[in-house]
Amino acid sequence: MKSSCYFSLTKPGIIFGNLITTIGGFYLVKPHASVTLLLFTLLGISLVIASGCVFNNYIDRDIDKLMERTKNRPSAQGLVSKKELLFFGTFLGLLGFSVLFCFTNILATLVALLGFFFYTIVYSLYFKRSSSYGTAIGSISGAVPPVVGYCAASCAVDAGAIILFFMLVFWQMPHSYAIAIYRLEDYAAAKIPVLPVKKGLYYTKISMFAYTVIFAILSTLPTFFGYTGKYYLATAILLGFYWIYISAKGFTTKSNALWARKNFSFSILLITLLCLIMAIN
Repeated sequence: MKSSCYFSLTKPGIIFGNLITTIGGFYLVKPHASVTLLLFTLLGISLVIASGCVFNNYIDRDIDKLMERTKNRPSAQGLVSKKELLFFGTFLGLLGFSVLFCFTNILATLVALLGFFFYTIVYSLYFKRSSSYGTAIGSISGAVPPVVGYCAASCAVDAGAIILFFMLVFWQMPHSYAIAIYRLEDYAAAKIPVLPVKKGLYYTKISMFAYTVIFAILSTLPTFFGYTGKYYLATAILLGFYWIYISAKGFTTKSNALWARKNFSFSILLITLLCLIMAIN
């Protein structure tokens, strides 16, 4: 029972999603890079993300009790003590950063540390509870894993790393706003000032549409900068246009929750396909 509690605290779904983007970033720069290096990169970033998620559980244990989506988390139910949460999160973090430092390079380690800092300190401790800009701050940390993969393979921050970073930032904004819309009652109950709570649904939909358009443009840049081939470009264009279409449907939908769930689900499919094709083309 206790082991399953600890496992759920790491938010495995979030880890898995970030590993997909890490692989995309890793092979974007070096298509024939060492598999061993990739595995150590994935192990290190997985542990760092798990650590951040455990600390997030610790910080959010009070508001998690108020939300239907999170009320059953072990931290919210008190199944794991505060001391255990802090020890577990610290252990995972130290192990993850050690793996990155010893088996990748200092640049990848520092980028991972920056993402960890933004997620646990800047986002979780402050902006999530105090500002509608919390989503934007959270998107910075969410855009870090592919850059870690890129830096692990290249030991450089160049155009490719910058493109990856901004692609993921602009992908996460509509992705996160979709969650906020179909979980609107939860966020309102916990008094978390996400955009739909503070500015309303219409303003949020306009923002989502704008971010989706910008993402669709950014997603084509890896090809124009010589990092990917024509198959990636064709996929990026098709998926980008369809996501724009889904976003536009939000202005005429009769069910905001249903539309937001569809938008959310497609955003996951889109980024997964793009990262996989990025890695092979």
